[in-house]
Amino acid sequence: MRIHKEGRLPLLIVAIIIVVVSYATIKITRNEYIIYPVLLASVLFYAFTLYFFRYVSRTEISDENAVMAPCDGIVVVIEPASETEYLNTETIQVSIFMSPFDVHMNWFPVAGKILYKTMHKGNHLAAWAPKSSEINERSTVVIDNKKGGLVLVRQIAGAMARRVVCYANEADYAEQNGHLGFIKFGSRVDLFLPTDANIKVKLNERVKGTQTEIARFS
Repeated sequence: MRIHKEGRLPLLIVAIIIVVVSYATIKITRNEYIIYPVLLASVLFYAFTLYFFRYVSRTEISDENAVMAPCDGIVVVIEPASETEYLNTETIQVSIFMSPFDVHMNWFPVAGKILYKTMHKGNHLAAWAPKSSEINERSTVVIDNKKGGLVLVRQIAGAMARRVVCYANEADYAEQNGHLGFIKFGSRVDLFLPTDANIKVKLNERVKGTQTEIARFS
């Protein structure tokens, strides 16, 4: 299994903690009913951390008229929304929640010039909470797509997620399904689309990053 570069340091830290805890447990107690459960829990936790930071490689589905899923997860919001950070207009918001078991790589949903990118420090509410898109740690990226116009993508940290990593840079060109970033542990990605976009997904539908068509431009 290939590990994402964002997982190298966390995996090293987890390994050090596990070694210290295991060593201390063995030194403090000789009780095998304590030692073996601690060792088993340590191995399982490290295995989960490895799994969380996995890197996936997928066959890209490129379509200039389509908005592709920026992440794996469950669609939790499809609704009209007034976007006030950059677009200052009415949009359709589509939000995708990623559980700790989903791949946490994020991708650009459309191609185009990156007009705006900023990072916001904030709280760590549960990612499915409506206010999380306004007060949680998050990134905002605006892409100027030649077919659909301006598309805003927002990565949002959740209750478990403590850090959003965004690779976008203003004035760069975003390739559809190119690597947007990574969110560490349970989190969410919001899309703000033009009001005339034809939404192709439904609430509670599971989507797959780079593979599922979220919407089409009219």
